[in-house]
Amino acid sequence: MTGAIISGDIIAYTSLNKKAKNKLENKLALILKILKKDYNVFGRLIKGDYIECYVPDNKYVLRVALVLKTYIKSVSEEILKTTEQNTNRSLLFKKYGIRTAIGIGELSRLDINKGIIDGEAIYFSGRIISNQKNTYDRDKISIKSTLFFKTNNDEITNEFVPLFSLIDEILNRNTAKQSEILYYKLSGLDTKSISKKTGKSQSTISQHSTSAGWNAIEKAVLRFEEVIKAKIK
Repeated sequence: MTGAIISGDIIAYTSLNKKAKNKLENKLALILKILKKDYNVFGRLIKGDYIECYVPDNKYVLRVALVLKTYIKSVSEEILKTTEQNTNRSLLFKKYGIRTAIGIGELSRLDINKGIIDGEAIYFSGRIISNQKNTYDRDKISIKSTLFFKTNNDEITNEFVPLFSLIDEILNRNTAKQSEILYYKLSGLDTKSISKKTGKSQSTISQHSTSAGWNAIEKAVLRFEEVIKAKIK
């Protein structure tokens, strides 16, 4: 069977103190629970800073990855308030949040009850993450990309890798407040509903949405979903 996997690691996780790490882990547990409810995602947190998600409906894997990214960025300021550290490394967590890789390919073994996921999809995503340079073991820290994509179909991979880079650039420029709006938008809420949740006016939500690049992100996500639905069975 063909499956979609997200592998991710938290940027600059070791720069956070124990209290901040605990708060972050609680937030991650919450978003994984939400993704389970909304998309039937099987997600797990490994060693505090590494996430794996199996997304049953392949076409939603990008949306789920962006929900993760925007959610983590939206709570980053809250988490950093619990740490005394305000170093360049901890600020990387605020800017980038998480590095994610999406792999779509064959899954030779899948047993959710036993927590077993095996096959090229998880090899694709896992290898991309493991090949990225650590953000905490160098004096000069440089992060070029935090959103990656690979499938067993070169045509599809080549079509979307540049688009992923553009989405990544947009998301990494957004503030925590803008990321919160994008998180709700990606989750399917309209402006009125987001206004009720955040306590902000609908005009403010619309302004944040526009400045955060939602129009472009929405078109990219819908195009991805259309292509994956049509070409990957």
